[in-house]
Amino acid sequence: MVAIIYFNIFFMKKLNNTSYGYFGNGYLTTLLDKIIGHARSNSIWPLPFATSCCGIEFMATLGSHYDISRFGSERPSFSPRQADLLMVMGTIAKKMSPILRDVYIQMAEPKWVIAVGACAASGGIFDTYSVLQGIDKIIPVDVYVPGCPPRPEGIIEGLMQIQNIVKNESYRHRNSQKYQKLLSSYGIL
Repeated sequence: MVAIIYFNIFFMKKLNNTSYGYFGNGYLTTLLDKIIGHARSNSIWPLPFATSCCGIEFMATLGSHYDISRFGSERPSFSPRQADLLMVMGTIAKKMSPILRDVYIQMAEPKWVIAVGACAASGGIFDTYSVLQGIDKIIPVDVYVPGCPPRPEGIIEGLMQIQNIVKNESYRHRNSQKYQKLLSSYGIL
């Protein structure tokens, strides 16, 4: 009961400064998209797909100094069917790309992707035949976190950008023609 009251007071204060709804003594009117977006953005379950040094920096964000749980991501999921954020960290070899793609396909909608570090975003310093030159060649990416390796503050900033995307995205966006066209361009449907 206390959590529900806190959520209502917190959400009403947020709405007071915007034009998304009205609240009074004992009632709140707003858009369903805004409530769903607010709830989703503060309960993101990341799936870490870490292959090298960027994974170590991600582990630091789980520690007490940076504490990623402040952002509603205290439960890293190691099952794609229970995660909604895929965090790809490190060098992805071309032999691993079908596995990464399968992990992405197994995730339930809605799902988002962060490419953490230079290797996941563009292949990094490994410009060789065996390294995938950016994971956006096989799956759609929502946020890129630069660095080699990125600092934990950068990973947290990437998570905050994902929260902003989730909060402002319509819950019907994933059923739109534009989104279906994006997935079909990657051969995912």
